[in-house]
Amino acid sequence: MHASGELARGPSRAANRRLLLGGLAYLALVVTALLASDRWAQDRAATQAGRLAESAAAARASLLVSELQKYRLLPVVLGEYPEVHAALSAPVGTKISQLDAKLSQLGAMIGSSAIYLLDADGRTIAASNAGQPNTFVGQNYHFRPYFTLAKARGAAEFFGLGTISGQPGLYMARHVGTAPGDGVIVVKFAFSSVERGWASATEPAFVTDESGVVLITNQPGWQFRTTRSLPAERLSIMRKMRQFGDAPLLPLRIETMGSGLVALASREGRPELYAHAELGVPVAGWTLHAFEPVRPLQAALLSTARLATLFFAILLLPILYFWLRARERFDNAAVARVLLEEQVMLRTEQLENTQTRFREAREELAHANRLGSIGQITAAVAHEVNQPAAAIRSFAENGSEMLRRGDYEGVGANLATISDLTGRIGSITAELRTYARRGSGKVRVASLDRAIDGALLFTGHRLRVSGIELERTGDPVIGVLADPIRLEQVLVNLLHNALDALAEAKQRRLLLAVSRDGTTIDLVLSDTGVGIDPAIADHLFTPFITSKPDGLGLGLGIARDILREFGGELDVLPVEAPWTTAFRVRLRQA
Repeated sequence: MHASGELARGPSRAANRRLLLGGLAYLALVVTALLASDRWAQDRAATQAGRLAESAAAARASLLVSELQKYRLLPVVLGEYPEVHAALSAPVGTKISQLDAKLSQLGAMIGSSAIYLLDADGRTIAASNAGQPNTFVGQNYHFRPYFTLAKARGAAEFFGLGTISGQPGLYMARHVGTAPGDGVIVVKFAFSSVERGWASATEPAFVTDESGVVLITNQPGWQFRTTRSLPAERLSIMRKMRQFGDAPLLPLRIETMGSGLVALASREGRPELYAHAELGVPVAGWTLHAFEPVRPLQAALLSTARLATLFFAILLLPILYFWLRARERFDNAAVARVLLEEQVMLRTEQLENTQTRFREAREELAHANRLGSIGQITAAVAHEVNQPAAAIRSFAENGSEMLRRGDYEGVGANLATISDLTGRIGSITAELRTYARRGSGKVRVASLDRAIDGALLFTGHRLRVSGIELERTGDPVIGVLADPIRLEQVLVNLLHNALDALAEAKQRRLLLAVSRDGTTIDLVLSDTGVGIDPAIADHLFTPFITSKPDGLGLGLGIARDILREFGGELDVLPVEAPWTTAFRVRLRQA
């Protein structure tokens, strides 16, 4: 009773411990899921932002390239104008009002900030802003890189601030004519149309030159900032060319975070995480940079992920509850099982003894069944023994007469024949003793041919007397795994059943067919007897079920058990005319 009380209190304490541990595990799992969802949202947002940044970079680059192509054609076309060549050949100081008007008209049409013609010394002789207070006419730009490069190479592009207008733009220059009547035609593109196109987007975007200086951007205050610190020598050259005027060229606050992410200072001044995409622009050394904020995407994804985590946590609660209840029932069942095992252990020995007695009783029953069959075999054995016994008597009497006459050779022949006949009687009685004794119970290699011959020895007389036609097919000379004695006893039992069924049949045929299927050997016994009574067909192997008035109904059940001990089987097969019954003995090949 004390032990039982301890067992009863054990599940209660275990349930409390499990409740506490289950709660802690649940909290840990929810926290882990939240952390994992946050990480997933960050990674997913970075990936999506990167794709958006790449798309934005491609769209902005497309707008920039289309505008550049439009302006790049203009210096080529103007270089073919006769008015341009006439102006370059005119004496110094000649007014070229007609060309000024045409350049002004072209500039207004395409939106260029300035179009002007320089002579061989870099002096402006015609301009689209001629007549205006800040006109380029008369100004000398021989110090500008675009002038010297166009003279040397035929064409040049240069970004910088205007020396008079102070407005930034890309100067596209082309050499015109031949010395001494040559010059340079210049078209200035201020990118105002590009910046207007970019201004609708709040995401940062800008174009940098080969030195990392921001040339075009949609962010106020970012123009002429740098993405990296400039060497002092490069900075000095820019000052001398007045490329960016007095701009301080201070670096932007861009911090690389890895995985294509950067931190930029927002308009409010606090750092903001962006996905960064770069794309080359068809101007020497220029690169377009596009940025996409990660935080809005991350917030949306994080909301979705946390909602999914919350749903998962709510779904997990009833699962955890039912698991704890199941564990509690399991513990209670375990206690009951321990108490039950105490009773089972007391009866285990009795059960084992019962099983042993059952096996012994079954073997005794099988032995009794075999002994009962001997009564049916006696007539056959008596007939088989009487013939050689009568012959022995006859040969002995003849031998006496031959001995009296002195025919010793005949006496020797009679004695040899008598010896053979007594050997025949000995083999019959030995087979009968073998059948009557118990089997060894050990499975070993047995000859199927010998087992069939032995069984036919006991049933041969009855077969001949009843006029039964026996047919054997297949190759029975096969080694099988069985106890030879018990296998022969099974075959005798099946043959007796077949002979009983054929006793009242008009057509009396019996077929023993041996076949092989891989490592399985089948012996099928088919007959044309009265067949199996349908009333007992489904219970044919059940003990004490029989259609014979004096039968016990044990033979087939015992035979099946014996074959199963060999690893074989006994069953009934469907048949076709003329056969009415077929039993299959299945054995393993040795």
